[in-house]
Amino acid sequence: MAERSIAAFLDRAGWGAANRAPLAGDASNRRYDRLTGGPGDGGAVLMDAPPDRGEDVRPFIAIARHLHGLGLSAPEILAEDPEAGFLLLEDLGDALFARVTQDDPEAEPALYASAVDLLARLHRAAPPANLAAYGAPLMAELACLPFEWYLPAIGHPAPDEEKVAFRAEIETLLTRHATPSVLVLRDFHAENLIWLPDRRGAARVGLLDFQDAMVGHPAYDLVSLLEDARRDVSPVLQAQMLDRYITASDTDPESFVRAYALLGAQRNLRILGVFARLCLRDGKPGYLSLMPRVWGHLMRDLAHPDLVELRARVLHNLPEPTWTLCQGIAHRCTPHP
Repeated sequence: MAERSIAAFLDRAGWGAANRAPLAGDASNRRYDRLTGGPGDGGAVLMDAPPDRGEDVRPFIAIARHLHGLGLSAPEILAEDPEAGFLLLEDLGDALFARVTQDDPEAEPALYASAVDLLARLHRAAPPANLAAYGAPLMAELACLPFEWYLPAIGHPAPDEEKVAFRAEIETLLTRHATPSVLVLRDFHAENLIWLPDRRGAARVGLLDFQDAMVGHPAYDLVSLLEDARRDVSPVLQAQMLDRYITASDTDPESFVRAYALLGAQRNLRILGVFARLCLRDGKPGYLSLMPRVWGHLMRDLAHPDLVELRARVLHNLPEPTWTLCQGIAHRCTPHP
C-alpha cells in the first residue's frame, strides 16, 4: 500500500520514471530515497515520513521556507503531500561535513568556521512566529531521560526524590541562564551539514534534519556542532569556534560560555537517555558505542565553576557508561526486524 502511494506521488510530481535507491536513515521513523534520472536527468530525494508512526512533514516545510527566505541552503521542496507524509526535495549531494573532514582533515577549520558564521547570521534574524519555545521546563524534563531509560537499563534505578531534586536543580539553572530568543535547529552537527563550495557565504552550508526546530538559546546549536556525539572535535577547534561566535554575535563572553556549558550538559544528559531508549525500546543498539564520548562531553561541561552542584548530582546518580555497562544495555536490546 505504501509503495503504491509513493508511486502515485512521484507520478503526480513528474518523477514516476526515476530510479530510486535508499539513503542512510536516522534515529527517526523517516525513510529517504535518492532519485536519479528524473526530469531533465535531474536528481532529488524522497522523504517518506509516515503520519501513522508519529511523523509530520509540515514543520520541515515551514522551517525550510524560513531558511530559504534568509538565503540559507535548506533543500528546495519540489513536491509535497503533507497528509501522506511525502516530500520531494532538492538533492544537496553527499559532501557531509563528517565525510569531507575525514577525507581532508585540513578542511575542518574552514568548514566549521562557515557553520559558525551561518549560526551568527541565523541568530540575527527573528525566529518564525508561533514557534514553540525550547525553554527551561521542557529542557529540564528531557535532561531527566537518563533516570527513565539509562539507569533502568543498567539496573540502577534512582529513587523518585532524586529525579525530582535533579530536575529542580537544572530547571532553576536553565531559567536563570538560558532564555530562548533565536531559532535553534536542534540537530546541527557534521552529519546534517553538507558542504556546497560552489555557493557563496553562509549558503555554502547545506542544512538537513531541522524539522524539530524551536526557539531556544543561541548557544544550543553551537554546542550541537562542537560537542558532536558521533565524532571528535579537538578542544583547540572548539575554543576557536566558540570565540568566533562570540565575536561575530557581539555577545557577553562570560554569560555565553556559562550558557554554553549548561546547555551542553542538558543536551548530553538528554542524549544519554535517548541512546538507551533507542536500544531498549526501538531495537537500535548501534548508538551505545557513542555513549562514552557523550559522557566525556558532559564531564567537560560540568567542569564549569557555576555548575558544581549540578555536577555533584550527576555523579551521585549516574554511573559512567563504561564498555561493560554499555554491553549490559546491549544484552537487553532485542533488535526489531
